[in-house]
Amino acid sequence: MVARTMGKAKLKQTRFRLRRGLKRQIGWGVALLVAITVGYFAYQAVGELPGTSVPILGTYHIQNLATPRLPYNSDPPTSGPHLGSIASWGVHTEPIPKELQVHNLEDGGVLVQYNCPQGCPDLLDKLTSIVNSYEQHVILAPYPGMDRRIALTAWGRIDKFDEFDEQRMTRFIKAYKGIDHHVQRF
Repeated sequence: MVARTMGKAKLKQTRFRLRRGLKRQIGWGVALLVAITVGYFAYQAVGELPGTSVPILGTYHIQNLATPRLPYNSDPPTSGPHLGSIASWGVHTEPIPKELQVHNLEDGGVLVQYNCPQGCPDLLDKLTSIVNSYEQHVILAPYPGMDRRIALTAWGRIDKFDEFDEQRMTRFIKAYKGIDHHVQRF
């Protein structure tokens, strides 16, 4: 009888250990599945950012437009040497110097620029409508000589195309508007 009771106790203990081990395995499996899922979606989010990445050229200030500097690595520029001031947010009717544009980008701005040598009032109306829907951090300006009709720039990102695409533009602006890129020095 005692042997039988001891056998039942051992059997009960063995079952308990097996259940506990199974619960651990399930817990680790769930944790692994969650980690894989989060990693997948994080990878997808980064992989689907609008525009094309452009290497960052730095954040240093120049004294004025005549100050010698290295050439920008994109046209329009997306980073690099720039003036200490910014252009006002909103709609501009004259081109903005590259060195001024870049500081706006560093401050979290998005520039919407267009090239219409023969004029494009319909396109300009549509672009103006989009830019005016934002109080800050978005600029519209002409950019003569650009190789495409429309360019969107943010710090380290560019998207250029020829046909108006409101969804594409809105997605770009929402992705990058308001992100400050100043280097924090401690």
